Amino acid sequence: MTGEQDERSGRDGQHDRQSGHDRERYRHGLPDHHDPTAGIGGAPPARSALTLRLILADIGLIAGILLAVWAATEDAPLVWIILPAVMAVTAAVDLLVVLRRKRRGEPG
Repeated sequence: MTGEQDERSGRDGQHDRQSGHDRERYRHGLPDHHDPTAGIGGAPPARSALTLRLILADIGLIAGILLAVWAATEDAPLVWIILPAVMAVTAAVDLLVVLRRKRRGEPG
């Protein structure tokens, strides 16, 4: 690689290589991870179902918002407004965590 090519690639090229390395690392499993059920009866290693969590978090977020708004418009007791709002906030946090993990390249 020439000096000119090094200058053009800069940090972005390094970041691209690092992202690819992380994806490959997650594909093969993290170091020091121990799955106690691995190999029992020929079972494959356990994997996180991130896509399922993403769908369920979406459903929880939408349902929580709709229920909280509906309860507020029906003059329901405060607890029936707060509970679905807490469910929506929890789903939103889970949604952010799952999206972050999927961007890192974790399978699932």
